[in-house]
Amino acid sequence: MGLKCGIVGLPNVGKSTLFNALTAGEAAAANYPFCTIEPNVGIAELADERLQQLAVTAKAQKTIPAVVEFVDIAGLVEGAAQNAGLGNRFLAHIREADGIAHVVRCFESDDITHVSGDVKPTDDISAINTELALADLDTVEKIRQKAVKNARLGDKDAAAMSVLCDRFVKHLDSGSMARTLTLNETEALLAQSLFLLTAKPIIYVANVNEDGFENNPRLQAVEELAQAEGASVIPICAQLEADTAGLSEDEKTELLQDYGLQKTALARLAQTAFDMLGLATYFTAGVKEARAWTIRRGMTAPEAAGVIHTDFMRGFIRAEVCGWEDFVNLNGEVGARAAGKMRLEGKEYVVQDGDVMNFRFNV
Repeated sequence: MGLKCGIVGLPNVGKSTLFNALTAGEAAAANYPFCTIEPNVGIAELADERLQQLAVTAKAQKTIPAVVEFVDIAGLVEGAAQNAGLGNRFLAHIREADGIAHVVRCFESDDITHVSGDVKPTDDISAINTELALADLDTVEKIRQKAVKNARLGDKDAAAMSVLCDRFVKHLDSGSMARTLTLNETEALLAQSLFLLTAKPIIYVANVNEDGFENNPRLQAVEELAQAEGASVIPICAQLEADTAGLSEDEKTELLQDYGLQKTALARLAQTAFDMLGLATYFTAGVKEARAWTIRRGMTAPEAAGVIHTDFMRGFIRAEVCGWEDFVNLNGEVGARAAGKMRLEGKEYVVQDGDVMNFRFNV
């Protein structure tokens, strides 16, 4: 199960620079709108110290980390919901993402123009949110009209959908995003079929100058807006991240620490995205390979096994499980089993973040 994160924002806010830093890619980054036309797609490996320790302990020949797929989507402009700029093409790319990293410019620069001529991050956020909300209103209205017709014919599900659409219309019309509408369990299931853009979880990525991590009124404004929405904010300097991309890990760490940063933008963004989407990691570790597997929190052992292969889920019998720390501290699977830390779990077991697992199955 991979994580697909769409990088969005107005033109010239640093999306492509950030994308290149995250994925070691070569997306075009220039001082003009729509520098990115077709979306750039990059895969970034997620550094996980737990996996590295497991690989050493298991003497694994290969290490396969979890990955996140980043999609650098073209800059949005006012009127996109009516197909201005790249309009519908842009919106379609957002619809395919699991979550959104909304890059917001929080710095001044005479060398980099701003599409509106003035750097006001809350206005920039409002501009994009408005376009996404307008697109969602169009989606909801079309579905509502169909649901109303079917409800008149006695379709109870259609009647429920009609009521839900009415709620979304009022909510979106008020300037609120779909993700902030409180839904009961039944409504939440119905809402999934709407695929609303503003229902997607969002992280605001505040792009600052190298000296803009503290006492930055623009950053503070974004943080206040995000707090009101219940969203997360990650302050980054996209140019600094790009400058460190070619350095060794030790050099990168040393340079980032000079700016008071303990982790790279990728590490911070990935962890926030994992938390936002309710994801977790379990591991398999042996001589051939040590590997990280991404799952949704709350998955049972058979469901987690299915992430490796559907046959594992279909023929699931038992799972051998131990915590990653026990695996490392007890010198691997044999030591963990001898110490009674390798236990058998059945179909009801809920996999925990950091579990090391072997699956028994029969198809």
